[in-house]
Amino acid sequence: MTITLSDLQELFTARHSCRAFLPDPVPRQVIEDILTCAQKVPSWCNAQPWSVTITNGAETDRLRQALMQAAQAGVHSPDLAFPTAYEDEYQTRRRNCGWALYEAVGVQKGDRAASERQMMENFSLFGAPHCAVLSTPVALGGYGAMDCGGFVAGFTLAAQAAGVATIPQAAVASYAPLLHEMLDIPQNRQILCAISFGYGDPDHPANSFRTSRAPLSEFSEWRG
Repeated sequence: MTITLSDLQELFTARHSCRAFLPDPVPRQVIEDILTCAQKVPSWCNAQPWSVTITNGAETDRLRQALMQAAQAGVHSPDLAFPTAYEDEYQTRRRNCGWALYEAVGVQKGDRAASERQMMENFSLFGAPHCAVLSTPVALGGYGAMDCGGFVAGFTLAAQAAGVATIPQAAVASYAPLLHEMLDIPQNRQILCAISFGYGDPDHPANSFRTSRAPLSEFSEWRG
């Protein structure tokens, strides 16, 4: 069977970041099939630097509770430094995404308490039954992180094809020391992000909006 560009475009378009999940777990075999598919993405020198620690059942709930407590304490300590600033079109896209979410869930501009509650959903993993924490060897630096970005794309697209919803989360990685300790992730590995996943709740208002994409003219240039 030949997969066409149109087929791939349909898959990319269907994928979105899910912000409300049903509690039903994903069968182990389905998760393993998603991982096997995502593993096919390219990497620098075929190093395949990604390592994925996946939680299930009570372990997901334990992680959720610990993250909520850490977030309420507000002590951030990511392994990979967060952006120093979002400027120009990057800030515009970020704000547009945030306000679209707030509009979907009924958060009014200026309602800081409501926006704080919605932000905290990141640390409840949006109710997902599973969380995959992604790390790369510290020694591989930026190239290892770049390769893992490809793995995130591969994982989320493979999951979409399997009927599983996902959301990549940098926010979870802001509590890297907690993740290292709870999940036994060695210190010589740099935690990059998490991917919360499960079956999306189609009736939740947080899943009713979709982010936009910039036109080609904003991100591509031609020479010759």
